[in-house]
Parts: sequence; structure tokens; C-alpha cells
Amino acid sequence: MSQAQLASPQGYNPYDLLRVYTYYRTLLGSVLLLMFQIEFAPQVLGHDNPRLFFYCSIGYTAINFITLVVMWRVKYAPSQTKLFGSLLIDVVAISLLMHASGGATSALGYLLLIAIAAGGIMLRERISLFLAAITTIVVIGEGAYRFVILTQDSKAVFTSGILSALAFLTALLFQHLTKKVRLSYAEAEAQAKQAAHLQKLAQLIVERMRTGILVLNDQLTIELHNHAALKLLGTNSDSIENLSLSEFPELYKKHQSWQRHSNDHSPFLKIDGDTPNEIKVNFAYLEPDKTNEVLIFLEDVRSLNQQAQQLKLASLGRLTASIAHEIRNPLGAISHASQLLGESPQLPQSELRLLDIINNHSRRVNQIIENILQLSRRRPTQTLPINLREWIPAFIRDYKAGKSNGQQLEIALLEKNLRDSRSESHNRNILKVGALEAKFDTSQLGQVLSNLCDNGLRYSTKKTGRPDLRLEIGVDIGHYQPYIRVIDYGPGISDDNAKHLFEPFFTTENTGSGLGLYICKELCEANQAIISYTRTSQGESCFHLQLAHPEKAS
Repeated sequence: MSQAQLASPQGYNPYDLLRVYTYYRTLLGSVLLLMFQIEFAPQVLGHDNPRLFFYCSIGYTAINFITLVVMWRVKYAPSQTKLFGSLLIDVVAISLLMHASGGATSALGYLLLIAIAAGGIMLRERISLFLAAITTIVVIGEGAYRFVILTQDSKAVFTSGILSALAFLTALLFQHLTKKVRLSYAEAEAQAKQAAHLQKLAQLIVERMRTGILVLNDQLTIELHNHAALKLLGTNSDSIENLSLSEFPELYKKHQSWQRHSNDHSPFLKIDGDTPNEIKVNFAYLEPDKTNEVLIFLEDVRSLNQQAQQLKLASLGRLTASIAHEIRNPLGAISHASQLLGESPQLPQSELRLLDIINNHSRRVNQIIENILQLSRRRPTQTLPINLREWIPAFIRDYKAGKSNGQQLEIALLEKNLRDSRSESHNRNILKVGALEAKFDTSQLGQVLSNLCDNGLRYSTKKTGRPDLRLEIGVDIGHYQPYIRVIDYGPGISDDNAKHLFEPFFTTENTGSGLGLYICKELCEANQAIISYTRTSQGESCFHLQLAHPEKAS
């Protein structure tokens, strides 16, 4: 910090300081005038020149009173020139009152020290010393006038010298003290700003965290929470402060279990809804040595699964790629030999049937290898915000164009919002996610939907004879997230098979590889999405994709 900064009135409001000092000046002039009028000290006040004392005290009081009225009506920040002029008036007025009362020996001159002290506080260093120098010249000049012109004894000169020295000492002392105070004030202000900045940063960080945070007091009342906690708990309120934890029964049970057995409680909490979500819950005391306040962390299991998924795929990819290459070589030899054998014109019909079986299963094994290699070679996800209203119609057009019977496919697109038992006003608030944006790797989302559409069209054709399909997009109000539904008109999947639907190599068809839906699940988890199988209210077979919100951190 430079000398100029220290000397400047930083941290002080000159207007407030001048107003307080003006109160003092007005009171001082009024008291001196009153004491003179009632002849409280006739041997001191105005002893040498009563007329000069009277008119000077009246003028000094009037000037101060007018200044005070002006400061009440018009607030302004006085400049150094105005402050100096105001204090110079004090020096002149008090010097005249001192002269009219007998000079420096009258003790009125010591009132000048208050003006000098005010200058040391409000003025810069050089201007304050200049004011002290003027005061010294006036005081010494008045003492010399009495000694030379009025032929008084040297006592007046001695007293004037002492008063002048005190004026300079007062100016220097108050400059030093004011500099210390201003430095302390500046440091305190800087620390306060830093603390406020850190507090704001901490608040923003907590608020923008994807981990939900709740703080409970000893009455199990929620004292603090962030926005992520509201989303993860699926509440319809903008704030849950001052609510009891018992308002969330499942979370309350987890808390009670943790208090009974801190190391033996299940950290996973399921939030019911059309697409159930799983949350990891961790409890901790806010202060290690106190148990009256509890901190609760809520984490979306999907983000944890995504990290685990990347590690799993990295190791799986290396293993499956080597196995697939080893299988593909002998498989290619078998398939090639089968084709050569099938070209023989002398084979009976029974052996041709066996060759068909060999060829079909060779193609099936080859498809399994292709799926495994596709899974192992998959590049890292590059999630981007997707506008579903624009992206889904473009996908349907591209999907149809890539099929030989694309003109015969009927893929309807609907937009709706999954509602729950919450109020209509809450639903209207949620529907402000009007852009229908989601977060997904576009190439991987296309791969997932292509697989689901292939399955849906196949099963619809088997049951109805028509390759019909329906896609639905919208907002899942229960979870504040966009979704895509692929609905077919086939017979559906039994409850027993639905439990194993996304397991690798599980299939309900003899010709299937059992890896299609497993790959869809892996791709969804890598993009923090959830795929599940359900049935619509009309009993139609439906694959539900709950996508990540575009603001969700990767």
C-alpha cells in the first residue's frame, strides 16, 4: 500500500466526519456566545475587546449553523479544499476570540488544537501540516504583537511558543494515529471482502454441486440444502428448509438405521416413480465432537456407475478383443469350408440342411463377435445437448432411409409429459423445460434407438403383420428429466424374462445373440441415462430411456 493511499481518507466518509465536527463547532460558538452574554467569566471572555469577541462569536456561530443546515439538506462529499477552508475559518475565528480575551494566556487558544486534530484526521498529510503552520504563524504573531506593540511581558510570547509547538505535535500525532486507523480499517475491509467473496464462492459451489447436501439440527429439522438435493429427492417445493426429515420417510429410515448402526446401514435409497431412481446416501456429523448436527450427502448412482462403467469397459475391451480375434479365425475357416462344401452338386438334401445349420450358426457367432468388438472398441462418450424435437424426426428419416423396406415402416412420433400425483401448478412449473433438451452422445443414442426400433418393428410385424412403431418424447415430471419411449405392438415380454432382459447373452430367440439390449444398457449408463422395460397403460410393450438433463455435469 503506497503512502498516498495511506494518507487518503480511504475507509472514512468525509461527509460524516465533517457533519460531526460541524455539530461541535456550532455548539462551541453557541456556548461561548452564551457565556459572554451572561458574563460567566468576564475576566477571560472578551476582556481586552468585548465588541470584537461579541461580533466574532455571533459570526462564527451563524456560519456554523448555516453550514449545518446546508449539510442536512444537501448531502455531498466535501473536497480537500472545502475541508481546509472550513478548518481555516475555525483557526481565524478562534484566534480572534483568543486575541479579544487576552491572547494565548487566556487558554482559549487551546481550542485551536481541536481544529488541528480534526485537520490531522480529515486532511491529507501536507495540507494538515500547512494548516498547523498557519496556526503557528497566527499564534506567534499575536504573541509578538502583544510583546512589541502593547509592551506586555514575555509571558505572552512564551505561551504562544508552547501553543505553536503543541499545534505541530497535535497535527503529527493525529496524522500518525489516523494512518494507523485507516490501515487497520483497510485491512479489515479487505478481509471482510475476502470473507464475503469466499462465502459467496462456497455458496455457489454448494448450490451448483451435483451432490445433494442436507444439514439437520438436533431436532432433525432441515436447516440447509442445495438445489441438487431437491432434484434427487424429487420434491415439488422450491425449498425444504425448516421441514422435518420425517417428511421423507425412506430417508428418515436410513438416518435412524445409521444412528443405530453407523457402519451397518445400506447406503442406497430408491426414489419411486415411473422410472425409479437410486441414490447413494452418506451421513456424517457436521463437527466430529458434536452429534447435534448431521450432514447428509445424496449422490446419483448413475454418475458413479458411469465412472465404474468406463473402468469396466476398458478392461473388458482388451479381454474381449483378443478372444474375439482368436474365435474369428477358426470361424472364418469353418464358414468358408461350409460354403465350398455346399457348392458340390452331389450332396443329398439332408446334408444340405446340415450345411444350412452350419452357415446360420456361423453367421450368429460372427454377429456375436461383431457385437463384442463393437463394445470393446467403443470410443469415450462425447455428450452434447440435444434438442429432441429436432433430433428425433431427423433420426426417423435417416433410419427409414437406411432400411430396404423403409417406405413400408410406420414410425409415429408423439410428445407428452409423464405426470405424477403432484399438483397441476407444480406440473406447469416443470413444463418450463420447453426446449426438450437432453444430454447424450448423438452417435451412441442413434445406435441405441436403432437397436430398439429393430426389435420393436420385428415383434410388431410378428403379431400384427405390420411394421408399426411409436416413439414418444417428453419430460418425466417426477424426475425433472427428458425421456424417450420406444413402443411396439408385439406380445411383450413376460415378467420372468424382463428381470434378465439387459443381461449379456440373454435372449428369447434362437437366432439372437443376447448382446443387443446389453449394449444399449452399457451405452445408456455411459451417458448417465437409464433404460428400463415397462408397459404402457394400454398394455403395450415399451422401452423407456430416461435421459440426463442438459445441465447435468459429465
